Amino acid sequence: MEADKKLPKAIILVPVFVPAVIVTLLLVIGTISNPDLAGELFSSTLAFITTNFGWFYMLSVAFFLVFIVGIALTKWGNIKLGPDHAEPQYSFPAWFAMLFSAGYGIALLFFGVAEPVLHYASPPAGAAETVDSAKQAMQIAFFHWGFHIWGIFGIVGLALAYFSFRHGLPLSLRSALYPLIGERIYGPIGHFVDVLVILGTLFGIATTLGLSVTQINAGLNYLWPDIPVSIGVQVTAIAIITAMAIASVVAGLDKGVKNLSLLNILLATVLMLFVLAVGPTIFILETFLQNTGSYLNNIVERTFNLQAYSRSDWIGNWTLFIFGWTISWSPFVGLFIAKISRGRTIRQFVFGVMIVPTMFTFLWFSVFGDTALHLIMVEGYTTLIADVQADNAIALFKLFELLPWSSVASFLAVLLIVTFFVTSSDSGSLVIDSIAAGGAIQTPVWQRVFWATIEGVVAATLLIAGGLSALQTMAIASGLPFCILMMLAGLGMWRALVIEGHQLSLQNLTQGNRANTAAPGMWKKRLAGLVNFPNREQVQTFMETTVLKGMRRVQRGLVEQGWPAEVHVDEANSRLYLEVIKDDQLDFVYEIRAVGYAMPAFAFADAPEAEEQYYRAEVFLRRGGQHYDVYGYDQADIISDILDQFEKYLHFLHISPGSLPWKMDEHDEMLTGETEPRPGSA
Repeated sequence: MEADKKLPKAIILVPVFVPAVIVTLLLVIGTISNPDLAGELFSSTLAFITTNFGWFYMLSVAFFLVFIVGIALTKWGNIKLGPDHAEPQYSFPAWFAMLFSAGYGIALLFFGVAEPVLHYASPPAGAAETVDSAKQAMQIAFFHWGFHIWGIFGIVGLALAYFSFRHGLPLSLRSALYPLIGERIYGPIGHFVDVLVILGTLFGIATTLGLSVTQINAGLNYLWPDIPVSIGVQVTAIAIITAMAIASVVAGLDKGVKNLSLLNILLATVLMLFVLAVGPTIFILETFLQNTGSYLNNIVERTFNLQAYSRSDWIGNWTLFIFGWTISWSPFVGLFIAKISRGRTIRQFVFGVMIVPTMFTFLWFSVFGDTALHLIMVEGYTTLIADVQADNAIALFKLFELLPWSSVASFLAVLLIVTFFVTSSDSGSLVIDSIAAGGAIQTPVWQRVFWATIEGVVAATLLIAGGLSALQTMAIASGLPFCILMMLAGLGMWRALVIEGHQLSLQNLTQGNRANTAAPGMWKKRLAGLVNFPNREQVQTFMETTVLKGMRRVQRGLVEQGWPAEVHVDEANSRLYLEVIKDDQLDFVYEIRAVGYAMPAFAFADAPEAEEQYYRAEVFLRRGGQHYDVYGYDQADIISDILDQFEKYLHFLHISPGSLPWKMDEHDEMLTGETEPRPGSA
């Protein structure tokens, strides 16, 4: 019986899981049945979307970037993704490594050399193979993989983290629509959104995995020429590495994904520093600075450049493909970075997600792309152009061939591609499984294994049906509906922040300490509290007597006025809380919690035998800790403090008639306050 309790039962949201699986299986079966017809269909779909919806993609991406930066620069940037007292779960290096690996590590390896060389040889405007085309090539690469990409990822991750961790809604894109459609997110509309999220994520992952195995195949062929470059080898590679991803999925987020992500960033940094050291170092550093300046100077023009006066396939094959791929990839990356970003402020999230990865990306393209251009333009290795044009996937290995220790570097590159592949697949599986389970975090292993397997099958199917063209089509096509959903999510978050802004502005009406409103003599109690360091038993006794009686008197008064109120005692966590639940309104929660702190040094000086910890009776509201202590208040003071907070709550409801009635079940951590405690808390 004990073993059965430890094994979670299957958790499946049927209206989401079943349609997503059916559509995926129909795509796989139909494609395998007639690969040629599927390939033709993919090509015509790609041409149609590129011609008719290219403007919409570009406008959407511009909106995402402006919106997320604008939010971070306002007063809303100080809002935490979680309760006010929440702390980040992961250190900054681990956080950066995880979001970078899940983001587009594979893309950097695939396009780091290939894209600058291809743009240099065939620029969208101007003469080829000139100094101007080299500058243009690097600026285009920066534009494709710079702030816009992380603006797309960031807006999804920010909306999900905000609504889930701060307001207790499911960690799903449907939650971002709550301010617009309310409880209907739990019905067919919400299920439809989640099905789109799953399908888009599957196709985004399939695109990434398809690109990675073509590059793995090219690397293996370079290291061991007996291994041919073929679809058969690539499908076999998908099968093997999917098995590795399954092993990581079974290990879970903290053990599997986190450790692999740290390994990824370590290998990527070693590889980049190696090329920086053996390549044209000064040239790389100079071009890095120059190209960054050019990128920032021309960012607005490039954002809205659709080549309207010189129609060609270039923008569809490059800009729209990369942005569409990113949009289809964004539900997964957004959900993943939301999961690992709890406790950070909106401003920390935005600038951490955008600036650090973007600068790393610019340096990466400068190291690999400018090294390749230097070899071509200065050292005369023009054959590199033909090699890259013949096979994009082999570009990185052809570059290593012209550098020292090429075999070692190529082997490390293959290993890095494999680890990026595994990280993308296993983290994608965790996210898809969570969505298909209705937002559940803990699910049975077999469900995660199922989705990891499906991802490999879809990637293999698209490769069989048409290779890179099929991958491009599914990336752009699945990204189209997400542009609309993401714009609605942005609108929903803006509305929610406006409402929350009303609530936060009320904090100045009454302060945590009651110096101005308390009875005469209150200052003496406050003074005693400043120099008194009670132990846990003293604080608990105070809470069980004075606080509890005060809460129950307020509770009885509220009930008499027709407001349903309850007082809860949680002895296990040393806390009491008064809860007021009103239908279709935001719940009111006033909690007193015993929180422990290390004894300050001056207290030891005055009393050498003092205990190592002292405790405070701190106030917590639904939005988190308020950072003030009520120990020593009498019953009247406690009642006054509760009423002060309740008054702010009522005023918030009054000035926010459209306030969101976010409801959480009795086990929800936001309602009960059972979030990660601050250091030393009981």
